[in-house]
Amino acid sequence: MKRSKFESLVSPSRLRLLQFLIGVLFLYLLFVSFEIPLVFKADSDGFFTDTLPRPLILESEEDFSYKTAPARPDNDPDRVHNPGSRSPEGNVREFKGVSGLLFNESSFDNIGSKAELSVLHKTARHAFVVGKKLWDDLQSGIQKSDSEPEPQSQSQNKNQTESCTDSISLSGPEFVNQGRILVLPCGLTLGSHITVVGMPHWAHAENDPKIAVLREGDESVMVTQFMMELQGLKTVDGEDPPRILHFNPRLKGDWSGKPVIEQNTCYRMQWGSALRCEGWKSRADEETVDGEVKCEKWIRDDDNGSEESKTTWWLNRLIGRKKKVTLDWQYPFAEGKLFVLTLRAGLEGYHVNVNGRHITSFPYRTGFVLEDATGLSLKGDLDVHSVFAASLPNSHPSFDPQKHLERLSKWKAPPLPNGNVELFIGILSAGNHFAERMAVRKSWMQHKLIKSSNVVARFFVALSGRKEVNVELKKEADYFGDIVIVPYMDTYDLVVLKTVAISEYGVRTMAAKYIMKCDDDTFVRVDSVIKEANKYVDKSMYIGNMNYYHKPLRDGKWAVTYEEWPEEDYPPYANGPGYIISSDIAQFIVAEFEKHKLRLFKMEDVSMGMWVEKFNSSKPVEYEHSLKFCQFGCVEDYYTAHYQSPRQMLCMWDKLINVGKPQCCNMR
Repeated sequence: MKRSKFESLVSPSRLRLLQFLIGVLFLYLLFVSFEIPLVFKADSDGFFTDTLPRPLILESEEDFSYKTAPARPDNDPDRVHNPGSRSPEGNVREFKGVSGLLFNESSFDNIGSKAELSVLHKTARHAFVVGKKLWDDLQSGIQKSDSEPEPQSQSQNKNQTESCTDSISLSGPEFVNQGRILVLPCGLTLGSHITVVGMPHWAHAENDPKIAVLREGDESVMVTQFMMELQGLKTVDGEDPPRILHFNPRLKGDWSGKPVIEQNTCYRMQWGSALRCEGWKSRADEETVDGEVKCEKWIRDDDNGSEESKTTWWLNRLIGRKKKVTLDWQYPFAEGKLFVLTLRAGLEGYHVNVNGRHITSFPYRTGFVLEDATGLSLKGDLDVHSVFAASLPNSHPSFDPQKHLERLSKWKAPPLPNGNVELFIGILSAGNHFAERMAVRKSWMQHKLIKSSNVVARFFVALSGRKEVNVELKKEADYFGDIVIVPYMDTYDLVVLKTVAISEYGVRTMAAKYIMKCDDDTFVRVDSVIKEANKYVDKSMYIGNMNYYHKPLRDGKWAVTYEEWPEEDYPPYANGPGYIISSDIAQFIVAEFEKHKLRLFKMEDVSMGMWVEKFNSSKPVEYEHSLKFCQFGCVEDYYTAHYQSPRQMLCMWDKLINVGKPQCCNMR
């Protein structure tokens, strides 16, 4: 009875209708399941990003894109979405190649309460006005190249066809008129040699405490010396050019009281270890340079000054035995006497001959190559009669960006993770530091923590006043996906703005727990830095090589005027080559900047100390000082090492990976 009633309720027509409705419902659910992700993806590229605050100059990420096709692939590093990173407003952020910091001309009005910073603010405002024009010019060039191939500029064609001369000859007056610098357009190569004919001045009285230390009542010291230097390109405003070889004869001696020749190198204004030749021949067990000793003998003693030989000399004199001492070779330079000096580039180092005789040899140091030596400088107590360079290379040097940048996919930045990152490292760099950035990519940016995106590192670069540098920088940024452009014209006093941009990027785009700032000549042990930062979980912290009670220098090259810094002491601050702050401090910095309340100072590390001190007044900050964040050079078991040249970077990475120890490559 029950079965027949059920069959009467569900007739064949009704059953077919029910099956049809179930099928329609299934198709609808299937369609919706595919459509929803597409809607969110479209929104993330449209509506959501349109709600984000925009910088003054850039309207969207596509302003930064170098358009080689109608649309860029989704797997491009510059287009990877990061849904785990959110701005304070809760909107989804994506990785961008330009800083998201809100910059405009009014950003530098009313910052702080003291008028003495107005000069810096005017400089910043001008830098952003010029930067907007530079960016517009760069974008217009890119848009033109999208529609049609842009013909190579005359300078580009010239670089491809022009060859450098293989010899250069200057008379004394011509050399002086060129600023006492012989320009070597393509540097040096193996076998290149430079000959200098000159005459040292007669000694003069010297009172400069940097040269002659005088005690109270002492008379002036008589001094005559000159410096011959192979110099590299000047790379950063405010820095002296690197000294690839510093050759300094001191005819009247120095603190030793005897004539001496000192040789050295200097990278990023940091001197290496000096080689002093004081008249004794190099030891027999000391390494040679192309078979030549580093120092020849020019004093008359044949005993090398050993105590044993002095004892023998007194015994021989006691018994009346005389020893004839011959003067084999005198100090190679003399006041008022003409000399002929030849500097030759060998396989292992530089060799100096004077008047046809070998005097010194200086081994090449890690970080410099022969073609880096693009100028010879002669200064000091010396009259130059003529300069001649021969056997020079006739091709352009390797500071051409295309020779530095190895465009291999393995050096590209990995995609951003979906969630937050533990550490974000912002690396300050200049537009034309192509070699430095490439060395970082090939060394510590290959660390497994960075490759796995638990740690993210990006270069922060402002625009250059040279159009060709910006064009090459843009191409580099598009390919490697690891450069964030801060849209203002780069100047030495405005590095502090990049630090603010690093803070903004770290907390808004990356949602990082810790933010680190370093330079592009800083080698970072990523795992050690993370370990140090994790000592202060859920605490406000500031870690680095701290300076306490430092006072401003009121004179000299790095002088700070009372108008710039009226206080007697700086706040506690970490040295700029490498330090870490917690995300809450970075958020405070960005908020203060956008409210026009962030005080700026031309020394970015002091500025950070000033900002942390202000934050500390409302919430306690843990300060940690460690010498392993090296300010100058490198120490064993370092956390960071500063002033590391591109070759040193690769050398240190090789030791870290293959030897398994954090060892230095200190020779430059």
